[in-house]
Amino acid sequence: MPSGPLASVLFVCIHNAGRSQMAAGFLSHLAGDRIEVRSAGSLPADQVNPAAVEAMREVGIDIADQQPKVLTTEAVQASDHVITMSCGDACPVFPGKRYLDWKLDDPAGQGVEAVRPIRDEIKARVEALIAEIDARREG
Repeated sequence: MPSGPLASVLFVCIHNAGRSQMAAGFLSHLAGDRIEVRSAGSLPADQVNPAAVEAMREVGIDIADQQPKVLTTEAVQASDHVITMSCGDACPVFPGKRYLDWKLDDPAGQGVEAVRPIRDEIKARVEALIAEIDARREG
């Protein structure tokens, strides 16, 4: 049985306050210790978006204690999969990493009603990512 996580994933958006925090919350919740999870932003906000916190709380995941973090070269280098969410050219690219860009609406300034469909889309994408990582490990 392998020790340590199967893979590491870094979610990146501009403010690391909404989309990337929700994605990290889902991945941690759904994959447990099997996948190492990071999130960061190119211009991190002061706090996680309260509407994102509330939307995640509705599905039983608490991200209220998370803090937006600045994107570092080290975080990218330490990750197998780098998933960007409209961070533009701010994300450094290294060979051997798998990059995906998830086109998602920005929940900034939105109420929880507008954040719910974004949350649900992120959950579906995270579930597909977990299945893909698991399949690669088994293959």
